[in-house]
Amino acid sequence: EACKLTESDLPVLQDFFVANPDYFLSVNGMPPRMDEARQEFEDRPPPAMLFDEVFVIGFVDSAGNLIAMASVISNLLAKDVWHIGLFIVAGSLHGSGTAASLYAGLEAWMQEQGARWVRLGAVVGNPRAERFWERRGYVEVRRRAGTQLGMLVQTVRAFVKPVSASGI
Repeated sequence: EACKLTESDLPVLQDFFVANPDYFLSVNGMPPRMDEARQEFEDRPPPAMLFDEVFVIGFVDSAGNLIAMASVISNLLAKDVWHIGLFIVAGSLHGSGTAASLYAGLEAWMQEQGARWVRLGAVVGNPRAERFWERRGYVEVRRRAGTQLGMLVQTVRAFVKPVSASGI
């Protein structure tokens, strides 16, 4: 089940990040910060980048445990363009098909909300993420070298996927 997380969920989200540090280690070169969950709720695009809403979404299993999360921005820079800022699935579920299933539901929801395109960035050298997004039909449209992420300077692949009849 997917649900919109609120500030009351900060402790659970922080615990999830701490229990699943792989993304943070590979992308930022360090484990999640002590306030990582709060930062996820407060982080916004720069003022010049118009958007409608930021959603922090939690995915819970039948026992109510948080097994994945996504941060999504609606209408970023242009109407009907949505952005996935973060999508993390519990490491124990990697390779199980859970990520693909959860993402399919997330994409369907974004489309129902009016998304015609979805964009995201994946760090070069994070092969699991790069392959995951390519398998979902995302196409690289740009690379940005020299992006500071935590303690590392990374090259980021900008991906786009049309989720309607529109092309890129």
